[in-house]
Amino acid sequence: MQGWRCALADVPDPVFAQGMLGAGVAIDPTGDTVHAPCDGTVRALQPTGHAVTIAAAEGAEVLIHVGVDTVALGGRGFTPLVAAGDRVRRGDPLIRFDLDLLVREAPSVITPVLMLDSDLYAVSLLADDDGPVAVGDPLFTLAPKAASTPVAQSTVEGAVVAQELQLPLAHGIHARPAARIRETAVRFSAEITISKGEQVANARSPVALLTLGARLGDTIRVEAHGADAEAAVEAVASLIASGMGEAADPKQATPAPQPVAAAPAPVSTIGADGKLAGVTASAGLAIGHARRLHLAELAVDPIGVGAEEEQARLDQAIRTLAKRLESETVTTSGPRRSILAAHAAMLEDEGLADAARTAIGKGASAGHAWREAIRPQAAALRATGDSHLAERADDMLDLERRVLSLLAGVEDAPIAFPPDTILLAEDLLPSQLMALDPANVVGFCVEKGGPTSHVAILAASMGLPALVATGPALHGIAEGSMLILDADAGSLQTAPDAEMLARAHALVAERRARRAEAQANAAAPCHMAGGERIEVFANLGSRADAEIAVANGAEGCGLLRTEFLFLERETAPSLAEQTAEYQGIADALGGRSLIVRLLDIGGDKPAPYLPIPPEENPALGLRGIRVGFANPQLLEDQIRAILRVQPTGQCRIMIPMIASLDELRRVREVVDRVRAELGLTEPVSVGVMIETPAAAVTADLLASEADFLSVGTNDLTQYALAMDRGNPAVAGAIDGLHPAVLRMIATTCLGAARHDRWTGVCGGLASDPLAVPILIGLGVTELSATAALVPEIKALVASLSMDACRAHAAAALQCRSAAEVRVLAREFRA
Repeated sequence: MQGWRCALADVPDPVFAQGMLGAGVAIDPTGDTVHAPCDGTVRALQPTGHAVTIAAAEGAEVLIHVGVDTVALGGRGFTPLVAAGDRVRRGDPLIRFDLDLLVREAPSVITPVLMLDSDLYAVSLLADDDGPVAVGDPLFTLAPKAASTPVAQSTVEGAVVAQELQLPLAHGIHARPAARIRETAVRFSAEITISKGEQVANARSPVALLTLGARLGDTIRVEAHGADAEAAVEAVASLIASGMGEAADPKQATPAPQPVAAAPAPVSTIGADGKLAGVTASAGLAIGHARRLHLAELAVDPIGVGAEEEQARLDQAIRTLAKRLESETVTTSGPRRSILAAHAAMLEDEGLADAARTAIGKGASAGHAWREAIRPQAAALRATGDSHLAERADDMLDLERRVLSLLAGVEDAPIAFPPDTILLAEDLLPSQLMALDPANVVGFCVEKGGPTSHVAILAASMGLPALVATGPALHGIAEGSMLILDADAGSLQTAPDAEMLARAHALVAERRARRAEAQANAAAPCHMAGGERIEVFANLGSRADAEIAVANGAEGCGLLRTEFLFLERETAPSLAEQTAEYQGIADALGGRSLIVRLLDIGGDKPAPYLPIPPEENPALGLRGIRVGFANPQLLEDQIRAILRVQPTGQCRIMIPMIASLDELRRVREVVDRVRAELGLTEPVSVGVMIETPAAAVTADLLASEADFLSVGTNDLTQYALAMDRGNPAVAGAIDGLHPAVLRMIATTCLGAARHDRWTGVCGGLASDPLAVPILIGLGVTELSATAALVPEIKALVASLSMDACRAHAAAALQCRSAAEVRVLAREFRA
């Protein structure tokens, strides 16, 4: 295959990266055809055409697996040129594929080329470094292993142990499940087979398993005989029945691969109007010149000079970085501090240290061992299919680079760019963004990334306009060219004319003037032009955030994200630690109202100490208050810590991910019991977050017992539109101003008003100036925004009349799309 050679560890799938199937290399393809790497027979060709196994005359079996999770394409993009059983010569074409389609629709196109694990041969790589390869270039050689004395097979007299089941795997037995089955089978001495009809495969042979062609709904038989046959069958059958993270409805049938028409053109293109679309990571408007960030991967010598010396070098580099992270954490605040703390926690991970130590013991250098420890973990995060976890892989790669820099003594120099730079990059690591000079870099755009990554959070906290997931079209922008980055609209104008530039400059100047005026008046309570009271609070995640919020005129905290206490650590925070943190934030607010959201964890925010198994769809699984109910002591400890805060009554409790009145009652019972135990006589205010459609349409029922309702527009939007807000593939279509979302907010406000309860908004719409007039017109009386935007939101509210807002909201509810609503909102604002 023509492409770029890289290490098997770079494949974003732990089955390949961790060598479960065997040793070899990977190729990032630039061509469109797989060729036979040797003479042999096509042992197996997957029905979807994405993988082929060649059996060489010498008994070796070589697997070529085009891309990661490409089985899910059902054959689209693949044209097999051979069939199972065909004899092939080295260089013969085997599979042709549509590279553009795979780049758009598969998680990765990196292609493992490996010798399937066996007792016959050892793999010897011909090159350790990455580099270009052409069809016919040698990749690795096979050396016969020394013959070993055969071990007598364990047998058992009597009946064979067997179990039949229907295959629940959505894409049948392909490479990943085959590797998992083999991994389980080798733990037993019994001989284990899996059969489908007349075909029988050794469970220890991934190739044999692939040749079964077993698909969703097929009846398969797991059979074993030997000393531990019963345990072996139970283990293998249970593994398959679990679905291995790929389960589907067994009633569904997987359609046979069908030829498909040519795929549509890539979305990542610069339009005729010169605009390139992206996903907003941080709102704002910037004008500047295109400058690219180029940082070459650090070269690492794979061979060490001695285990003791290499281990000492690695330990010293890790200690040095730990001290730097500690120092940087002390001198910063807000999201930057939280991210640095997360990196420090990752650096202390014993699993990484053990993996590196093992590699050094086998002769690797300190740098190579650290890279080999980090990369499989990062790949495993990406392979989960969860975009939020995949974004955490960037944090691990950031740690890799910082440690390797210390080892090599070639630490990255401060990243300097000329004034008015709009930075363009394939991707950014958190440490790279923190090293930028915000006085010169006025915004950035990256090809990759996601809107919930640490880089996106940092950009928002820095007030730096940013777009992510723009795609490869970013490469087409000339260095030094003039750009207008309108992150509010999710676009980059690549060829602005004089009139466009004049308008953009005028708008930037106008925004600066408004911001200065708003800051000067931020301390006053917020009233509309007609005197109606609208509270403007801030969303917080730490005491430092609270101090910033007060300085910006926030009238309280509408959402304290308590996850900062629970994530990126090995154990749950103690009762005393929680109490101290909440008290510190309450003190920083100076008596202002503090709404504390109960732990919203699970889904995209896992914690290692909570027993939450992997879920096929985490967003619809065990998260929010459901985790509290599953861990009652955790829930009670948090409520107890909140109720200990002085003065009594400053803290209010908010319940996340509510879907029914019964859930509110269960939490209220705990609150009342703990309140009685603490001797508190005054009632405690308990409200609910409206994040699910179920909560929105039953808001009147919830309001009959809740003290307040607060709309989390981020989650409500993704659930209402059935789009994952962390998935760049659909994030561009997600908009909280969609009429469906607005109608749910309207229903919520009406339901709350029936019981004289107030409705707030603590999601992203509360920070969107275009949305604020609509929200107020729908009946929202409290807005909890990003702390830095509080002055602007208060100034905006002060300019609005209630009658105009109500008429505007009524018109918005009649729009047919989010785009129509935004056009209407811009006209209203003008």
